[in-house]
Amino acid sequence: MMLNSLFESEPIELLLPEADISYFPNFFKKQEADKLFKALQEETPWQQDNIRVYGKIYAQPRLTALYGNEGKSYSYSNIQMNPHPWTPLLEEIKNKIEILTKVQFTTVLLNYYRNGDDSNGWHADNEKELGSNPVIASLSFGANRMFQLKHKSDKSLKKNIILEHGSLLLMKGTTQECWKHQIPKTAKPVESRINLTFRIIK
Repeated sequence: MMLNSLFESEPIELLLPEADISYFPNFFKKQEADKLFKALQEETPWQQDNIRVYGKIYAQPRLTALYGNEGKSYSYSNIQMNPHPWTPLLEEIKNKIEILTKVQFTTVLLNYYRNGDDSNGWHADNEKELGSNPVIASLSFGANRMFQLKHKSDKSLKKNIILEHGSLLLMKGTTQECWKHQIPKTAKPVESRINLTFRIIK
């Protein structure tokens, strides 16, 4: 699948203190995003890991898959994932993001939110493998979902943004050091969503 090399939108800067976050609402046109969602949904070897929360074991409330360079495993929430090798489709998507960001990513974590019951709780992408001030490129396909941010020390600083089909959210600088983010559960009927977060494992 040959991807359109032109970027379809100018970024929206979130202008939050101690953060560097840009949002590209139409990084992929709808027709192309539809094809990518279907391909990723059908071709990805999705898995559901158990996570430990306050000493109790739960099934993670979403499905995941990790792809990346050989030897670049990734750990979070007591889960260690070893990457599948890059597919031609994921390499094409990665190349388009790298042209925009001028960053070479080693790894992508895919999250499959099957419905509104699937979620991702408050966290920062600050694992030691990512180093300081990591660049995280987060691509969304499928249903729109709420993305919430809150400052780690100033509780009055919060931001909500709807992540749309075909959009790209780019987080840089001290964002992960100073802010947490989540995809909350929703009681509203919502279709499935696939999120790809590109990162650099040191």
